[in-house]
This record gives sequence, C-alpha cells and structure tokens, in this order.
Amino acid sequence: MADSFAHLHVHTEYSMLDGASRLDEAIAAAVADGQPAMAITDHGNMYGVLDFYRGCKDQGIKPIIGTEIYLAHESRHERPSRRGRADDSGGDTGGGKKLYYHAILMAENNVGYQNLIQLSSKAYMEGYHYKPRADWELMEQYAEGIIATSGCLGGHVLQSLMQGQHDAALEHAARFQDIFGRDNFFIELQDQGIPEQRTTNPQLLEIARKINAPILATNDSHYTHQHDAEAHDALLCVQTGSLLSDTDRFKFHGDGHYIKTAGEMRRLFGEVPEACDNTLWIAERCDVEIEFGKPQLPEFPLPEGFATDTEYLRHLTYEGAHKRWGANLSDEVVERLDYELGVIDNMGFSAYFLITWDLIRYARDNDIRVGPGRGSAAGCAVAYTLWITDLDPIEYDLLFERFLNPSRVSMPDIDMDFDTRYRDNMIRYAADMYGRDCVAQIVTFSQIKARAAVRDAARVLGYPYSVGDKVAKAMPPLIMGRDTPLKYCFEEHPKYIDGYKSAGELRDMVNTDADVARVVDVAKGLEGLRRQDGIHAAAVVITNDPLTEYLPIQRKPESGKPIEEAPVVTQYEMHGVEDLGLLKMDFLGLRNLDVISDCLELIKDTKGVELDIDAIELDDQPTFELLKRGETIGVFQLESSPMRALIRSLAPDSFDDVAALVALYRPGPMAANMHNDYADRKNGRKPVEFIHPDAEELLGDTYGLMIYQESVMRMAQKFAGYSLAEADSLRKAMGKKIREAMEKEREKFTTGVVEQGYDHSLAVEMFDIIAQFADYAFNKSHSYGYGYVAYQIAYLKANHPVEYLSALLTSVKSKLESAAVYLNECRLMGIDVEVPDINRSEMDFTPVPNPNWDGGPYAEGSDQRGATPGSIIFGMSAIRNVGEGIVEKILAARNEGGPFESFIDFVERVEIEALNKRTIESLIKGGAFDCLGHPRKGLLQVYEQIIDLTVQRRKEHDMGVMSLFGELDDGPSFDERPSIPDVEFDKMPRLANEKEMLGLYISDHPLLGFEAQVRRKADTGVAGLADTPDGAIVKVGGVITNLQRKWTRKGDLMAVFELEDLEGSVEVMVFPRTMQEHGPKLQDDAIVLVRGRTENDGDLPKMFAQDIEIVEDLSDNAPVRLRLSAEDQKPERIDELKLILSAHPGDAPVELHLSDRQVLRLPDEFAVNSANGVVAELRVAFGPDSILV
Repeated sequence: MADSFAHLHVHTEYSMLDGASRLDEAIAAAVADGQPAMAITDHGNMYGVLDFYRGCKDQGIKPIIGTEIYLAHESRHERPSRRGRADDSGGDTGGGKKLYYHAILMAENNVGYQNLIQLSSKAYMEGYHYKPRADWELMEQYAEGIIATSGCLGGHVLQSLMQGQHDAALEHAARFQDIFGRDNFFIELQDQGIPEQRTTNPQLLEIARKINAPILATNDSHYTHQHDAEAHDALLCVQTGSLLSDTDRFKFHGDGHYIKTAGEMRRLFGEVPEACDNTLWIAERCDVEIEFGKPQLPEFPLPEGFATDTEYLRHLTYEGAHKRWGANLSDEVVERLDYELGVIDNMGFSAYFLITWDLIRYARDNDIRVGPGRGSAAGCAVAYTLWITDLDPIEYDLLFERFLNPSRVSMPDIDMDFDTRYRDNMIRYAADMYGRDCVAQIVTFSQIKARAAVRDAARVLGYPYSVGDKVAKAMPPLIMGRDTPLKYCFEEHPKYIDGYKSAGELRDMVNTDADVARVVDVAKGLEGLRRQDGIHAAAVVITNDPLTEYLPIQRKPESGKPIEEAPVVTQYEMHGVEDLGLLKMDFLGLRNLDVISDCLELIKDTKGVELDIDAIELDDQPTFELLKRGETIGVFQLESSPMRALIRSLAPDSFDDVAALVALYRPGPMAANMHNDYADRKNGRKPVEFIHPDAEELLGDTYGLMIYQESVMRMAQKFAGYSLAEADSLRKAMGKKIREAMEKEREKFTTGVVEQGYDHSLAVEMFDIIAQFADYAFNKSHSYGYGYVAYQIAYLKANHPVEYLSALLTSVKSKLESAAVYLNECRLMGIDVEVPDINRSEMDFTPVPNPNWDGGPYAEGSDQRGATPGSIIFGMSAIRNVGEGIVEKILAARNEGGPFESFIDFVERVEIEALNKRTIESLIKGGAFDCLGHPRKGLLQVYEQIIDLTVQRRKEHDMGVMSLFGELDDGPSFDERPSIPDVEFDKMPRLANEKEMLGLYISDHPLLGFEAQVRRKADTGVAGLADTPDGAIVKVGGVITNLQRKWTRKGDLMAVFELEDLEGSVEVMVFPRTMQEHGPKLQDDAIVLVRGRTENDGDLPKMFAQDIEIVEDLSDNAPVRLRLSAEDQKPERIDELKLILSAHPGDAPVELHLSDRQVLRLPDEFAVNSANGVVAELRVAFGPDSILV
C-alpha cells in the first residue's frame, strides 16, 4: 500500500474540448504504473462510462464510475444572469456568485451507480443553465452508495476559502458530510503548483481535522502524459477560438495535469501519506458491476385472447400471409414461416417483432410513407407478412439467416425509413405507447479528424491559413472516405499501408520544415479527440422501465428554444445502448419518401389518378429506357456521375439489374472491377463463366459473379453442405479476415465439399474464390430494398416527370442553392421552370403537365407539340424571406377575389400583415409580379410608397375617416400613390436579384450560350467534384458569384468566390500568390475556367485556384442545329457534311436532328466557327430549312 496509488479525478476526451486523455491511453498509463484502479470523472456527464468500464476490465484494473458534477449555488431551479464567460472555471453570475460549482462523485456500488445516473440525468433535465447542474436537494435524495469529494478550485469549499470565507467553507464541507456520511465524503487535495492551492491546502487540512473527514490526493488530470500539455493547451484554444500566443485566455497553470505515477503522487503528498492511502481505500470499496448482453425488451400490450407474445405474433403472421399469398398457402411458404417463427421464439424476440409491427402499422394507418425495408430484414418472411417490409423474400431468394442467425444470438436490427416530415411523429407515438420516460434518441459524437486537426493546430499556433492548408494538402487522399491517421503517415501499419505510401511528401516536409513539424506534432495530440456531442440521425431507444433505470439521459439544447422543449437523448452512444441489451431502433427520415408522397399527391391533383406506387409492375419499359439513357439525376442511389456511367454501360432491363447496381457501386466491387465485369458479361462483351457447372443455378442471374453475400451463403450450402446459419457464420468470418477462424472454416469447408462428392482441388480453389468475393459481396436484401425505392422513383420520373421534379424541387426548397443540378435536369428534359407568379404560384412547386406529351424523351429544337412534358411554376414559400404563413394569406386573398390585376390591387386585397416590405421586395426581385406587367426595377423604386399609402388608406377606411368624403376614396383623382416607372434592369443585375431571392437562376443563366465551350475545356462540372479524389488537380468552368476580396494577417490580398455552372456551385479560394497574377480577372458575373486543387474530405468540395482563364464572349458559338432528312443521312451526304464542318473549325458544337425524337451531338472534333459562313454553306448544301433556330 505504501507505494501504490489510484487516480480518482480523471478527465478524458469526453470532457469535450477540455480533456485530452484518450480512454485507452489513460487506462494504459495506469496499468503501466501498476495502479490497481482508476476513476472516470468527466465534466457534468457520464458519456464515456461504458467504454471506460470495458477498457479497464480488458486491461485488468478496476473501473471506478464517477463524474465531476456541476452544482448550482443553492437550487438547480435558479437561472441567474451570467457575467463573463461560462467556462469550466464556473463562470460568474450578476450577483458575484458562481453559475456552478464542481464536486467529484463516485459510485461505491450498484446502488451508487444508479444514483449517479439519476443525478447526472436530473442535472440535465431539471437544472440545465449553461451547464447541467444538480444541487443540494438532489444530492440528499440520491446520496446512497456514493463517495463524494470537495472537488477542485471550482468547488464550493475552495471557492469560499479563496474569497476568505473560512466559516462558509467549513459549513459547505459539513453539509457534504451530512449528506454522504463521514466515511463517504473526502476533503480533496491537489498540487499542480497553482499558487491558490499552496494557500488553501493547509486550510483544507484544518477543515478536515475539524469535521473529522478523511483526505484524498488527486491530480485533476486532463491529459495522459506530461508532454501532452501543449496539445491540451491547443485543445483549449480550439474550444475558445484563441491562439496559444494570446496572453488573456483560458488556460491551465503549468504542465502538471497529467496521469502521474504512484511515485510522483507519493512524493508530492509525502507529508500527508494518508491522502494517497485513501485512494486505495476507495478503490477497494468501489465495486460496480454492469451487465451486458442480456436482452431487455419492453413488454408489448397484448389484446384479449392472447396469452403470449409468441401466440399473437403467429396469429398476425398467418393473417398477413393470407393477404400476401392468398387463402391457400404453399408448403414452401408454411415451412418458411414456421421455421422463422420458431427461431424468433427460441431467441426471445417475439416482442421485438410486435413492437416493430405496431410502429409500422401506426405509420401506414396515418398515411406516413414507410420504406419497403432495407438491410437484412428484407430477407425475413415474417416481416413481409407484417408489412414491415414490402419485398417477397421467397420470390427474390432473400435469406432469413442473413438477418437472424440462430447460432449467433444478437438483437434483431430492423431499420425503418419514414417520410422525414413525420419522423418526430413516430418518436412521439412510441413515447405515448411505451411512456415518455421510456423513449429517447441516442447521442453520437464527432471527432477531430486528421485534416481538421492539422488546420486547428496551424490556427492555434498562429500560422497563416496557407500553412495548415499546405500540410493538409500533403496528407494521403481519403481512402473510402476516411483519413489515414497522422501516426500511420509516419510509421507503417498493415491497415494503412496505402496511406503510408502516399504520405512521402508529408514526411519530407516534417523533416525539412520546423513549422510543419510543430503543426503535425500538435495535430497528433488533437486528432481523434471528441469535439462535440449530437443526436444520432436515426437511433431511438425504447425501454420497459424508465430510461434512468438503465442509463443516464440528457436534453440536447437547441438554439433559440427553451431547454424544456429540447429532445431527450441518452448519454451512452448507440453501441453501448445495444450492449446493455436495450431495444435500439432506427427511425430514419428518408427524403426520397417525402418526394414519392408529394409526387403521388401531385399526380392525383393534376391527372385525377390515384397511383399505388407499391403495386406498380417491375417491368415498365419507359422506366428502363430512362435508366438506359442514364437520366437518373434525382433518382435515389443512382444519380452520381460515375453511377450514371455504370448504368449506361450495364443497360438495365430488369429489376434485378437495378438491385445489382446498388450492390456494385461501392468501393470494394469497383476496385475489383466487378461492376464492369457484370456489365460486360450481361451485354455479351465478355463470356459468362462459372467456377463449376453446378454453380450456374445459383449464379446465373448475376452472370457467374458473387456480388451478394447471400450468393456466398448459397454456394457454401450447395457445395459444402453447410446449413444457411453455418454459411452466414462463414461469410462473417471471411469478411472479418480473422486468420484462426478462416483456417478453421477452410478445413470444414474443404471436408464438406469432398463429402458432397466434388474433388478436393475444387474445394481448395472454391474456398479461395469465395473468400475473395466475400470481401466485396453486398447484402442482397439491402440491395433489393433500396433498389425497389430507386425503381419506384425512376418510374415516377419516366412516367410523370413534371410532377416528380416538382416534388423533388419542393423537397430541397430550404436549400435551393444546392439544387441547381435539378433545375438543369428540368432544362434537359424540356421542362420549363417558371419564375414565381403571384397569380399562379402555390405554396410549393406546381406542375403544369402537357396533356399532349407522348411520353418520349425531349428533343431540343423539336417543333412537335407533344415533345415537352410540361412546365413547373416556382413555389412562393421557396422564395427567401417569404414564410409559409405569408403565402397562406396571399393565397387566401387570391382564392377569395380571383387573380390580382395589378400591384395596387394586390396591396389592397391581401391582409396588412402580409405586406412586410422585406417580403414584398423579395417577391419583386424574384419575379412574382412580372405577370402583372410591372418591370422589376420600376416596381422596386416605388413599392414602399405604394404600400405605405395603401395601408394608411385601408386603416383610415376601417376607422370610417374616408366615409366623411363620400365615395371620393374610390376615385383616381384622390389616389396619391405613384405610378410604376417603366424601367427595367439589365440582364445581369436582374439575374443577380433573382438568384439572391430564389437561390437559383431561373428565367435565364449567365452560362447559357457558353456551356458548350466551357464543357469542352473543363475536366468536370461542379456536380462531378463530389466524385473527384481529394487533392486532385482539375479544371472547372462557370460564372463567378459572391466575390469577396480579403486581406491575410500579413497584409496580402486574397479572394474567395462561388464558381457556378448549370448544375451547382463550389467555393473557390485564391491565395495571394495566385491573386498576384490572376486577381484583375476576378469580377462578379465573369465566366471563367479555374484550374486548381480540390479539397474533398467528406464535406462540401472546395477548390484552391492555381490558374484562372477568362472565357471570351462566344455568343456566336451557340450550337449549330442541323436537321437532316432521311435522304441526307446516306453515307455520301454524311461525307459531304464532314468536309464542310472540317473546313470551318471552331468552338460551336454541331447537333444533328435526325427526327423529332432523335438528336445526335457530334464529337468536339467537328465543332465549327459559326461566324465565318458555315451556316450559309450548310443551307446551300442541305436546304434553306435545314438550320434550326
């Protein structure tokens, strides 16, 4: 005992942006020193408790569960005003007291652990005010089983001592002792060399003597090793937005807040050895056992007549089966359902299925659109009969064992997709059903990633942005969206070998540049630390008893809303919740379901058709024609540029192909070229080969490729005699690449293949091939589930494009700036999106379908009436500064009195509350009054006067003032309102105003007429940058908007602007060196080609310009459109055409209109100079009507 010690005041990375100790490193430091135990005491929370508990158990030391709780001065219900910053020093109130105080609480046993959960939860739920605060009352209520200390300099006792209030400090200490008991309250001593500690420690010893309280030595550790002090200081700067060089900032004293060795602590407190001995006494006393892995499902309320969950589930299953498959069920169906029900019952999960069924039933009964099922649950026939999923697993050979393996007990995981607008409704229903204290969303944590760590480190060290950017540029490219950790940029590790090979430049920079070396060193200390907590996008927990019987909870404050209205969220993250055996369900809001719901309503409104999208045939030819053309912008899962290329290559003609696309378009299969192999084999460009003729029946529909995990399982079943449960275990072992498990499976598989009558050589070869495919194979159930949604959306786009694109634009109306790609898709499909119209616009985007549309693709330049699907009118609620409430008032006035005849008529008829000048300005700039014949510029000059005078007259009229003059108020001679000047903006200012209010260029686009030349000279469009590797050098063209010139700290000029093309916009940064050469070219509305480096680290792509080229005015270079008759399409006439085009080289593309429905755009080598007589020559050669204008 004389030479050991246990740290009982430890802040980990879960004291976010304040604690720099990673859990594994902190525990390892204690283990390395032979310490028997360690406590976790993070600021105000219990976030890290479960990971800490398991980490300690794994490394052989005792975990002590605790928290450094925040305490209100007197009552948690007080809400004093703040004075100064609210940081972890406690902040100040307007009355000079602290906003909150600190105290350490540790669980001595399981009762204490439960009480810690209660205290931490209630501090958030009832006492949140800048921080989650408990109080004396709560501590009295939940004191049993808890050991408390007086805390650090932020505690009640020490705060009083520091203010010279010795008696108050003694009273506080005695109050703690009264609450927790003599042996459960310790006077805490610390010594990191802080002057206040040297003054107060003797006074603390005196207080301990007076109340006969034991003393306790701690070190208030905030980082693991002494050399981590700078990284911790940098972390504090990240928290406060400061620089390390700032003198007046929040910082720690010295470099002593680390996990010291027992020897260091014993020497530091050599005069009071009992303070260290007592850490071991507490360690001996504390004994908390947390149980993992035992399912704890809520009880499902059974209707009368059913005694068990299993009985009711069987009833519902067979009731649904008859609806799905008819009155007479086949033996195959009955056998499958009985097998699944037996497995579900034996594993104890009948209640899980009933709970899920009830949630889905509620959604469907309340017209909340539900997805068809995703993940492995689509392979469950019971789920299909309960309408939890919508794909027949027997028809599509989706395997139950991939979902629920009877040989591997784990909670089922059925992810539920809902219309995003109703996700909160679903959570409320669950809370109403199972109790509001039994349902919560689940916390998630963001971490500081490598690139962000580098940039944070450079900033807090005071370097210019370019230094951090230079280091970030030299880092390896993202691999499957993930950074290579900085550590493994400098030392080889099998998992990150590609990253290490790509980091040579970074290593050279560190070895030759001291500034870079310092940035990287600090960044290593920041990387991986928790930055902040948030709410998981989908995960919800439902418990049988109140949540706080199992885990701590919190409210997650939302800006501008009272804390009482904030969502209830767990303090344990998703995996911890599952490990406790609690029911975790995923309620995912899927925007595509919103779009489907809205589109179906629009089809009903415009065409009078009630389309049941869940009953459509899966062989619709217009859908497959659209897919083959790759026109999948706006189609779920299928809209990225590389995916569209794959679709055109694969040419899907069945639903199975659509599902295959979902499986193939992933990094693994694409790296193995499986996507191209599939496309080539399907279309006869490569032969279809099978490992053995008997495999054809299993792999025929995927052309001999095992693109699905279920295919791997079927192969093991067929060739090695595995059960499907065994085959699923094989699949999992292969996927994890666990050597011991792989060798065990190899022996079993080989033996099985031989026993099935095949050669041993085939067994060896087949195992290796299956293992290779298992690496890349995807969940077939998930592919078919999401493939079904993709097919439904493609069906709507192909058959009802105007309604679909209207619904799609409405779904992104709150962020239309990012929806340019959809507007461009409308243009390409011949759908005109009209500016807002005060007389025709509704709340949202409104489709105006063309009743003469023949269902075919749009051919630009065609004069056929049925060539265009129709038009879309911009929704008023999508205009900036125009809220839905104001739109409702405008629509009410229009519905009551008919279309508005003029702006004055509008101002006189709508409710006065709708005449907000900011709103009216937005409507004018957006073009909403164009339909009344008013020029936008002229109306903007006088609208305020018209509103003021009209509102004044309306108020006077309501008061009866005007009636004194008879009917004069209705005559024109009495109207003092100004007339609207007949002046209009030039094109670019008009478009700039339009984009400001609508988020998009609608009536025109600065790039139209230039797009062909820009496209030829650019490497990619803006939309394609999302698929460009991080750090790639590319050339992108577009129009400059939102140009801002800035000065660096060194006084150098730089610039930032948005580069926008027809499909989107990207932020471009121009650093001083590039600015010197290209700065004069930068003007708003200039059309340019930017060559530069991409930054594509998971957020929105950015570009860093290296070269900028002005695109000259090429108004004469619009496409030359040539109509060719059947006679002119003969080979000799085409040769003549080639000669003419070759004689006039230039930048204008040439389009051949071979029919009203078929347009061929010639390769760039045939582009012409349209200004040097080529048009006249073509008219002579092919007739005066051959050129389309």
